[in-house]
Amino acid sequence: MRFPSEWERQQFVQLTFPHKQTDWYPILPDVLDCYRSIATAITRYEPLLVVAQDTELAENTLRDLDNIQIIGIPTNDTWSRDHGFITCKEGDKRFYMDFQFNGWGLKFASNYDNQINKSLWKTGLLSGTYIDHNDFVLEGGSIESDGRGTIMTTSSCLLSPNRNNLFTKSDIEFHLRRFFNASQILWLDHGSLCGDDTDGHIDTLARLCPNDTIVYVSCEDSNDTHYEDLCIMESELSRFRTLDGSPYRLIGLPLPDAIYDDSERLPATYANFLIINGAVLYPTYNQPTNDNIVQARLQEVFPDRDIIGIDSLVLIRQHGSLHCCTMQYPI
Repeated sequence: MRFPSEWERQQFVQLTFPHKQTDWYPILPDVLDCYRSIATAITRYEPLLVVAQDTELAENTLRDLDNIQIIGIPTNDTWSRDHGFITCKEGDKRFYMDFQFNGWGLKFASNYDNQINKSLWKTGLLSGTYIDHNDFVLEGGSIESDGRGTIMTTSSCLLSPNRNNLFTKSDIEFHLRRFFNASQILWLDHGSLCGDDTDGHIDTLARLCPNDTIVYVSCEDSNDTHYEDLCIMESELSRFRTLDGSPYRLIGLPLPDAIYDDSERLPATYANFLIINGAVLYPTYNQPTNDNIVQARLQEVFPDRDIIGIDSLVLIRQHGSLHCCTMQYPI
């Protein structure tokens, strides 16, 4: 069994849709516009599965779009990356791994979100084997895979209280190796973003990419509060090695200029991009210089894919971004 990389071929992408009972309610029209933009981009390249508590709202928002299936399931929130299935493969067989989602360490209600996978499995839409790992807390945004046995993660998240606090780092590494048949675990001990609720998800900081490349958040402003920690993170990344002992090619993405909601700095990051069949969707923040730099650097990493920006300013108001909203299902 192996954990495919995100750049491998996909069956579809999942979105979990906003509704009036989510924290999106005060800005619901704005976030629905954003979700329609995400859906429009995804469905140009592959099918989209929409999990929605309010199916009528989803249908009305996504009207006139093809290549979409909407399933009615109760939800607390919308972060598919963290409550969705993590899919592994063995040959052509797929294994849908259902880990416990507890609201990022009991910070938020998750009673419905933690049941989404079981409800989705019961629909019969998924072809493969269901594996129940609800005795272990793990969010999809907290791990990266190259599809060849390397997992990258952060100690700040996986060792945080209220997740698997009875386990040591060695215990957790043992389980990651067991779950994903991993040959090595790369641990980042530094890197964080102001306003982050996830305790440092890897998909906000650094991403495994094709050809032994790591794309990561880079801060060049010595006056920015993130500067020191992200510089140390960059040094850590430079010491990582592939399974054959080679250093990774490192491609830095600029840290977005500070964005605030009242006095709170929001966790804007360009590392939260989504790789799909034929394209990479990346978050933009109405910062043309930074947005354009990111597009060019991602095109360098993914020369055969379209690089498409999605305005994600509304998403970071709830402390997430584009990748956090989505979960891919490999073929």
